[in-house]
Amino acid sequence: MRVSIEVAQALELERAVVALESAVITHGLPFPENLNVALEMEAEVRAEGAVPATTAVVQGKVCVGLQREQIENLARGQGMRKLGVRELAVAVAQGASGGTTVSATAHLAHRLGIRVFATGGIGGVHRQPMYDISADLPVLARTPIVLVCSGAKSILHLPATLEYLETHGVLLLGYRTHAFPAFYALESGLEVRERVDSPEEVARVVKTHWQMGCSSAVLVLNPVPQESALDAERLETWIAQAQQDAEKQGVHGQEVTPFMLQRLNVYSQGASLRANLELLRANARLAAQIAGHLAADHRRRA
Repeated sequence: MRVSIEVAQALELERAVVALESAVITHGLPFPENLNVALEMEAEVRAEGAVPATTAVVQGKVCVGLQREQIENLARGQGMRKLGVRELAVAVAQGASGGTTVSATAHLAHRLGIRVFATGGIGGVHRQPMYDISADLPVLARTPIVLVCSGAKSILHLPATLEYLETHGVLLLGYRTHAFPAFYALESGLEVRERVDSPEEVARVVKTHWQMGCSSAVLVLNPVPQESALDAERLETWIAQAQQDAEKQGVHGQEVTPFMLQRLNVYSQGASLRANLELLRANARLAAQIAGHLAADHRRRA
C-alpha cells in the first residue's frame, strides 16, 4: 500500500482518521458531481479536525490518502474498475486502476488501523434475484470498523438486508432515530432497536463493543438530511421503473447498482442525485466527529 504522509503521520500520532471509498467517484456519480463531492467530503472531515483517507487502486498500487490530481483522474477516467474486496488482488497484479467499494475500503482501512469509515449507502441483498448479495455484507460481518452510512441503497431488498446484518452480528445504531433509513428516504418502514444521539455516545458503544471481543462492524445509520429526502412512495415507483429498465437491457452483476442509480436520477429529475450528495457530506461530517472522540479516548488510555 501507498499511504500518504498525512495519513501515516495521523495514524502514528493516533489522531482521528476517516476512510472514504472511491467507487462513488468512479461508478456512483456523474462528472463533475463525483469530483466535487469527493473533495467536499474530505473538506467536511478536515473541518471536524480529522484526516481524510480516500482509498483507491492507482496503476496497480493501493493508495490510501489521495492527492487532488489522483481524485480528478478517478472522476474523469474511462474504464475504471469497480473493486470489491474480491477484485483487489487482480487489479493490483494487472496494474489496473479503479474505485474501491465499501467491502474493499473497509478491508483496507482495518488493515491499516483506521477505525472509522464514511459512505453513502451499503450494498445488500438485491430484489431480483435475491441470491445476489453484495460482498459488503459478509465483509462487514467480520471487520471491526465503524461505518457511517444512510442505510442500504433504496433499490435493494431492505428487509432481507437488515435480516442478514442482524443474523451475522453487525451492530446497528440508529443516529437519532429508530427507523432504518432507506438511503434517499428517511424511513424504510423497518425498525432499528438501538438508538444513539451524539458522536460521544456512538464512541462509547463502539469501544464497549470491541472490548467485549466482538469482531463485526458497527453501522451508524444517519438518515439523509430531511430537506433533501425523497417521498418513499414515489421513490418505490421510480425503483420499479428502473428495475424494469435493467431487466430489458440485460444489466446484471456489479453494473446493476450504478445503472439503477442513474435511472433514478432521470425519473426523479435530479432529486435523487441531490439527496445523494447531501447524505454523503453529512455522513463524512458525522464520521469525523466519531473518529475524534475515539482517538481522544485512545490517547487518554495510552
